[in-house]
Order: sequence, then structure tokens, then C-alpha cells
Amino acid sequence: MFWNNLSVAVNYFIEIAIELTVLFIGITFLVGLIQEYVSDETIKKAMGGQHKVVGSILGAGFGALTPFCSCSTIPMLLGMLNAGVPFAAAMAFLFSSPLLNPVIISLLVILLGWKVASLYFTVTFVAAIIISLLLDWLGFASQVKSAAVIRGSCDCKQATDAKSRVQRSARFAFSLFRQLMPYLLIGAGIGAFIHGFVPTDIVSRLAGPDNPLAIPMAAIVGIPLYIRAETMIPIGLALIEKGMSVGAALGLVIGGAGASIPELALLSAIFKKRLLSAFVVTILVIAVTAGYLANLLTL
Repeated sequence: MFWNNLSVAVNYFIEIAIELTVLFIGITFLVGLIQEYVSDETIKKAMGGQHKVVGSILGAGFGALTPFCSCSTIPMLLGMLNAGVPFAAAMAFLFSSPLLNPVIISLLVILLGWKVASLYFTVTFVAAIIISLLLDWLGFASQVKSAAVIRGSCDCKQATDAKSRVQRSARFAFSLFRQLMPYLLIGAGIGAFIHGFVPTDIVSRLAGPDNPLAIPMAAIVGIPLYIRAETMIPIGLALIEKGMSVGAALGLVIGGAGASIPELALLSAIFKKRLLSAFVVTILVIAVTAGYLANLLTL
């Protein structure tokens, strides 16, 4: 029995690891190309001169294109605030950046199907825009602490021909992959263990669609884990195959990727308590909403 389970787990690990590697490098390369032609400064300027609604849409869109983890988002957020980007646009970026990027969406399409991926993207993107505008309307901009950003300077000039851009995009893709490979392999490894050894009835009983509290509990549990969405998705897939509802898996992904403990520690240096609390509540609302809608979609 043990050796049979081990064989199943190993085969699952190899299959998922190869699939994630190819997908991650390919999508990240495309993201690198986009960033070669559209600089961060260009996007900051575009968001800074727009109406609040348009700026928020652009902020959420920029966040959806950047393969940042939650903690990498914070320096970019500071740069936006200090560059004069409107509060609503900066908050829309903060909400969408760790949760939406081409890699995450592609993983969801491949592993969970386009319906779940589309639902995940739509709920997260729309919620990032609406809640950021709501926070701005309620005056939460006053809850941002004064923070200075030290800007570096670089006199070096990079070649702008197509070949150089492609080479830099390739280096970007492989560099990011080397940084995140441990997280991808950890996620694949945990998913493989769950797939091979965790009894189906346990997962189904605790986090199946028949448990109405599974989704909010999964979202809350996800926060202290600090697991990147790219890591959590293969784990969620294995849990779904064992009986966890799709909604609970999405709640776990959004809670863990959107409001991790390290990110909250960094944000506490920028946000006052009311805004920090509003941020956590927002992530939980997005996680729970996406979770329940996913369960309805997959009934």
C-alpha cells in the first residue's frame, strides 16, 4: 500500500513540476517583454493624470501584469504614493498585484479550467477597483503614514533593439524562475503528498462543499501561511481531487497570497491601524466571495 501511494505521489510530482516549469517560464518571458516596452515610470505617470475611476482600473491592470509576491508589491506601492499616484489607483494595485498576474491565471486555466480562472480574475479585478474607490471615498487616504522612498539613480543606458529586449526578457524569466523554483517545487511536493497519502474522506468532510464554513475558515487559515499563489495552486488542486471544494481552495489561495503576515508587517510601517484593518477585511471579503461563487459555478 505504501509503495503504491508513493508511486502515485512521485508520478504526480513529476507531472505537475514539469507542467508548472514550462508554463511559468513561458508566461514570465511574455511579461518581461511587456515590461520592456512599457516601463513602470510610464504606467505611474499614466495613473497619476487620470480620473479616479480610470486610475483605479489602470492600477488594478498594472497589478495584474506584474509577477510580484505580496512583499515585493510594497516597495512599488511606496514608489507610487511618493510619485503622486492617486490613493485609489495605488490601492487597486496593492489589492491586485499579488493575486493577479499572467502566471497565476494561466496556472488556474490549466489546472482548474477557464471557468474558475475567469471567475477568479473577474471577482478579484472588480473588487480591487470598487473597494479602492470606496476606501478613497471614505477618506482612508488620511490613514497613510508619511514615508520617504530613497530613489536610486542609474546612468547606464540599455540597448533598445528587439534582440536586446528579447535577451533581457529571457534573463528576467529564468532569473525569476530560479528565485521562485523552490516555492513551485514545494507546492508540487506538498500537492503530491496530499494526492498520494491523504485520505479522501478526511478532506471531503472538513473542507467539502457540504461544509458552509469551509470557505471563510480556509481564507483565515491562509493568511498566516505566507504561501505564494503559484505555490498554493498545485496544493489546492490536490486538495480538490481529495474532496475539498473549489471555493475553499480559492479562499485558501487568496487569503495566503493576498494578506500574508510578512506583508502586513511591512504595511504597518505605511498604513495606520484603520487602513491596515480595512486591507485585511478586503482580502477576506474577496476570498470568501470568490469561494462561494466558485462553488455555485461548479455545482
